[in-house]
Amino acid sequence: MAEEEEEAQQSRLILNNFISPQECKQLEFIHKSSSTVGYRPNVFSTTLSHLIATNSPHFLMPFIPIRERLKEKVEEFFGCQYELFVEFTGLISWSRGASIGWHSDDNRPYLRQRHFSAVCYLNSYGDDFSGGLFHFQDGEPSTILPLRGDAVIYTADSRNVHSVDEIIDGERLTLALWFTRDSSHDEDAKLISLLESSLHGNRLNSWLPLPASSSMYWYSLGQSSEDQLGFDICWARLHVLGFDLLYSQDESCYFDISELLMEPLQLARGNELFEQEFVNILHALQVVQYYCSKAPEVEATKVDVACSKVVLLSELQQKRISSLKCVFLKDAHLAKTVFSRAACVENMQQIFDWRKFAVAIAMWEGYASELWNGILRSLRYWRVQHSIFNVSFDEK
Repeated sequence: MAEEEEEAQQSRLILNNFISPQECKQLEFIHKSSSTVGYRPNVFSTTLSHLIATNSPHFLMPFIPIRERLKEKVEEFFGCQYELFVEFTGLISWSRGASIGWHSDDNRPYLRQRHFSAVCYLNSYGDDFSGGLFHFQDGEPSTILPLRGDAVIYTADSRNVHSVDEIIDGERLTLALWFTRDSSHDEDAKLISLLESSLHGNRLNSWLPLPASSSMYWYSLGQSSEDQLGFDICWARLHVLGFDLLYSQDESCYFDISELLMEPLQLARGNELFEQEFVNILHALQVVQYYCSKAPEVEATKVDVACSKVVLLSELQQKRISSLKCVFLKDAHLAKTVFSRAACVENMQQIFDWRKFAVAIAMWEGYASELWNGILRSLRYWRVQHSIFNVSFDEK
């Protein structure tokens, strides 16, 4: 028994403060502005392939240095004498009711290629969510308390059978990676191919996102059709932060009303309408989530950008907002239960200034432009090396 416990300990490693607070915030922003309904009930996920498919390939850039550091740690700790490949990279959040029973990460035949796992915690137990403790069935440490910036790496086999307690409240956010020795499951090769297709002929600075199918964003307790009570998660994340959506097109113009989510819209708060138009709901969500992630910097910034005009909503506009809310936010109470614990929700409700929001839009455009240029410059090197890595342009 003692030998088994020692073997289990040698098959896992806890890394405290492995990811910086800034990196955690960056990945949290990406997930909350890009995620879709996940692979199991009450789970939301953001994969790198999904970011490419929704014209947000530049959001891959913040993942790269973290992937490299984790891969080096895995190779070092487990003494790998062979080439290791990243098999999967994704952001996964667990909301109220989500849990997972005892299992190992290679316990299904189609996942046998997974040899090592890494989980990085992007927010903290107690502050951001309750429940969600991580347990190993054997060996020490037996329980992991998720804390922002910490990571755990372990072998994806029977030595590390594990479980996750049910989430009681809040949203538990992680970065998950799996590593493999099998080059045929190398994630990088697939991503580079997708990037080449996505960026071919793309204009410089065309970083505006394009939503996926509306079914990928529809959440309900039964995770079934839009006929059930539930909500569009993009709409819901905006709603809990105090925003309403107004479309210039009337919903009666659409045979499939979900097509409206691809159309231009404006944001409103209370009885005020911000006149600047966003190209679609994902564009609006990215800007709002960026505003949340950069709130301290935005508040400290002197307002020196032209703010779009803010006007009062007409009675007709308010009716249109309410009408659409009934379609895309059928269960508003459920949306608040799932998404409203974040500290940003409270801050947005207490203090909000459209002028500061206009500053955040300009900051978001600069941030997106920088990442977009970075990925355009990096892709030519990735293509040659058949690998995604951090390119130092100072040396080029």
